[in-house]
Amino acid sequence: MRANAVAFASPMIKVYDILPPPIDELDEVLAFIYTGPNNPTPDDFERTPLLVRRNKIAIALNWLKLNHADYIDLEISERNLQQYPEHGIPVVVDYRRTETNREPESTAVHDMEEEEGTEAGKCSFTVHGITRAEYIDKTAKQLKAIALKHLNSGGKVLAIGQSKDPITIYDNPQLYPMMLPWLFPYGLGGGGKSNDMEIDSDELNIDSDNDMLVDTEEDSANDSQDEIQDD
Repeated sequence: MRANAVAFASPMIKVYDILPPPIDELDEVLAFIYTGPNNPTPDDFERTPLLVRRNKIAIALNWLKLNHADYIDLEISERNLQQYPEHGIPVVVDYRRTETNREPESTAVHDMEEEEGTEAGKCSFTVHGITRAEYIDKTAKQLKAIALKHLNSGGKVLAIGQSKDPITIYDNPQLYPMMLPWLFPYGLGGGGKSNDMEIDSDELNIDSDNDMLVDTEEDSANDSQDEIQDD
């Protein structure tokens, strides 16, 4: 089997060259809505994935600036960093009172549980979608019908735009590191060549014990000195 993939850039409203962003701008892109019979307590917040620690942010940003090719010119704002909590949630929490977290429309006939969730441990997330078993034997028309039924019943949809023209893979070594950052933690190793990162293999070699670059001329001088001492 052979296939081709075409990559399009997603539109970015704003690209930051100073991190972290001001804390008041987070509320424009991130919402935290807590539902339940009572207001959330500090123990409830401890089980959410939105906790932020200021020192951890600083460590992560400094690591990126020192190690990642795309963050070399990053400016780390100490002023913005001080706005973040030492340990807490950086956005406004919107609380909405509910007696149960079950939705009648999405509850199975034989599902008699009062609530979904956990009283101890980490708080789980539920993601709604079509699984492989539900669409593997469906035709294109059937999948369109399922999607249309979802929309007509008031279902939600997430639309992500894209650029007009596809991105070229030629002479674009940063394409894959930007698309798959978890596979390229240093921002290097993508296809193609980058003139800025070329290293002459005749001048440098790698010390496998220390993973450090060593000048071969210095090695030669040390070897010669050892030979003289042996004589």
